[in-house]
Amino acid sequence: MIVYGANPVREALRGPRAVERVWATERVAREAWLRDAPVAVADVAEIQQRCGSDAHQGVCASADPYRYADPAALLAGDEPLVVALDEVTDPQNLGAICRTAEVAGATGVAIPQRRSAEVTPAVCKASAGAVEHLAVARVPNLADFLSDAKAAGCWCYGADAAATVGYDQPDFQGGVVVVLGAEGRGLRPRVAAACDELLAIPRRGRIESLNVSAAAAVLVYEILQRRGGA
Repeated sequence: MIVYGANPVREALRGPRAVERVWATERVAREAWLRDAPVAVADVAEIQQRCGSDAHQGVCASADPYRYADPAALLAGDEPLVVALDEVTDPQNLGAICRTAEVAGATGVAIPQRRSAEVTPAVCKASAGAVEHLAVARVPNLADFLSDAKAAGCWCYGADAAATVGYDQPDFQGGVVVVLGAEGRGLRPRVAAACDELLAIPRRGRIESLNVSAAAAVLVYEILQRRGGA
């Protein structure tokens, strides 16, 4: 996988994936964080050709393929906090949510194997490299994963703008899976039915809902606050 952008390449070098080669402009190659990296000096045109994007910030790297986590491992710890995404297909949203989850110290993110964005170079860039340190699991069926989560003692809360329970009402103790759906469509019926409770984020303006990545940030940090960690 070709990873591009300063933060994604820096975090790939710090993470578990092997990085075979870094290509950087002469200026970027002098950065201290690249001192011990296998760097080859390249011009902007070569870097853009290698990564296929003009958002490379003068650096890209060849890294091992991204390794997804075991879904069961997300539920195995003490009081896990998992963000589950129901057919969120926009790489920018997936990357932003992964960045929030990693910064907040969440256990990981679960995504469906089909009809969902995957961890691609664009997602690595949008996450600012957070995916290098975050467990992301692909699950065959999200509703079944939520059933497994409940069997493991977790509470599952789905985000739904039409819900009658406010996002700040649960105490969020114990293991928690917070579930968000694609913008516009929301949670699919079977996924919503698999949740213990549906929660709404209040709206005071004219727009119907938040961007899914913004909603994820609101919910994750509300959970941290309720748990006394924010």
